[in-house]
Amino acid sequence: MGGVGKTTLAQAVYNDETVGEHFEMKAWVCVSEVFDIVGVTKTILESVTSETCHFNTLDQVQNQLKKALAGKKFLIVLDDVWNEKHGDWTSLKSPFNDGASGSKVIVTTRNRDVALMMAGIDKFHPLKELSEDDCWSVFAQHAFENRSIDESPNLVSIGRKIVEKCEGLPLAARTLGGLLQCKVKDDEWEEVLNSKMWELSDKKSDILPALRLSYYHLPSHLKKCFGYCSILPKDYEFEEKELVFWWMAEGLIHKPTGQKQMEDLGCDYFRELSSRSFFQPSSHGEVPLFVMHDLINDLAQFVARRICFRMEEKLENNEGDTIITKARHSSYTRGYRDGLKKFEIFQKAKNLRSFLPFGLRDRGTNQSTSYLTSDVPLQLLPHLRCLRVLSLSRYQICELSSSIGDLKHVRFLDLSCALISTLPESVSTLYNLQTLILRNCRNLSKLPANMGNLINLRHLDVTGADSLQEMPPKIGKLISLLTLSNFIVRQGSGSTINELGSLIQLRGTLCISGLENVENAMDARRANLKDKQHLDVLLMKWSNISDNSRNTSVDLEVLDMLRPHEKLKELTINGYNGLTFSIWVGNSLFSKMVNLKFQNCDK
Repeated sequence: MGGVGKTTLAQAVYNDETVGEHFEMKAWVCVSEVFDIVGVTKTILESVTSETCHFNTLDQVQNQLKKALAGKKFLIVLDDVWNEKHGDWTSLKSPFNDGASGSKVIVTTRNRDVALMMAGIDKFHPLKELSEDDCWSVFAQHAFENRSIDESPNLVSIGRKIVEKCEGLPLAARTLGGLLQCKVKDDEWEEVLNSKMWELSDKKSDILPALRLSYYHLPSHLKKCFGYCSILPKDYEFEEKELVFWWMAEGLIHKPTGQKQMEDLGCDYFRELSSRSFFQPSSHGEVPLFVMHDLINDLAQFVARRICFRMEEKLENNEGDTIITKARHSSYTRGYRDGLKKFEIFQKAKNLRSFLPFGLRDRGTNQSTSYLTSDVPLQLLPHLRCLRVLSLSRYQICELSSSIGDLKHVRFLDLSCALISTLPESVSTLYNLQTLILRNCRNLSKLPANMGNLINLRHLDVTGADSLQEMPPKIGKLISLLTLSNFIVRQGSGSTINELGSLIQLRGTLCISGLENVENAMDARRANLKDKQHLDVLLMKWSNISDNSRNTSVDLEVLDMLRPHEKLKELTINGYNGLTFSIWVGNSLFSKMVNLKFQNCDK
């Protein structure tokens, strides 16, 4: 049964310290409805080895997994399995046979036939609904999080009656508890108890009444943000800022007042939806990731069915024609090699605002990449003139057409992992652009010369673009910039470090590389790091190349002038050539510092 707590129970086992002590290796895989045996095997392999798998055939991947598991005691969780083909299961589990005695595989599924096929009747554990007392416990944990339960006898009485309607489903209890957490009046709780939605029935939908109620009571701005999430595939793990950037680009975040930035308000929206259990933390992964429960995902699709279009692999070319003509937001499953034929249906999407590809393995350093034929950007994108969110992430694109500059409404552009060496100059005419993501564009050597014209740009992420040699001139004009992952100081004329001076709003992590090219220490002072109060992490990089011509006193003077603000949490100094550090390094005034690294400071 959906929402009864299968995944939650498996997570409790997976993350238990006592359980963890008994296994040398652990892996968690969200399998979902689309069963990709190569993808699932790769994910297991990369989880247990913490290394990227570059093989693509099943035999190659299984051989590597067999070697990794040989003689090891392992725990593997296969979450949300739907595939009933016995041959697929037999093939998937063949590398497990060489593991040590005591190894375990946990499977969660809604399908009884899948459970019987994979485990047999003796190891099949059907979860029952919670008892009323346990269901009340889940509800109360969320509903009374910020108040004393003993001081609210009336609310307890009403809440008990609401819990009866949850029919023992913890997801329903948790979601309604989150809804009522901020409601303090008896009549507000009674409105939920007496709602006619409990009696509504939709033969075409399996949406729980409790979930519909929770959505109905959302403020209008949160309803729009939640509805947008219907384009997320089931079991997709996402970061908070990822959704916030999309919401910003689509104009779903109100204009903030006071000192608050749009991103801060978006994070407030995200956390409010999380507190109401529309999003839930994913307990595995190095960075904080979130997922939507399958039933919550169904709810999002139900409420946004007229404006959001998710092209699943099973969709035939002649399906969804009516939907796509009215759709505003879309997503699809990225294949290994995608051509124009795959996107024929999008030719009718004249009003489309979001175009997002997703894959089964879109998280972490072990992400796989795909190929996109050159006619897709050339022939498809020019028709989508209303786009605000455009991602070609994880496609190995070698060249980007200058027609990208015709998409004047684009505010979010993600070209992660593209093989391009330069961006078209026309990118500099995307005056509405807020977010430009160029992560792991390893061949990228140059940014457009007129990028200083993008006055609305707030986030420029060039993490992993290791071939990038310089910043474009006049980057200091981008005074709205909050994210600048790497500022590269060029030798001689061109961009200089003093361009950083006007970028007061920078926050999060900033890397300044090429510091050996700063010839005048006063330029470093004009970078004005001391006034960038929102930076948490700062990396200062000099070239690691040994060069006797470098003046150690200049390096010291430059470091002196790069003193950051005293609330900084992490500092890395790499390749510094001076004989001593500046007096501010290690000063007790930097009391917030939790991580301090000196690397390649050979002198």
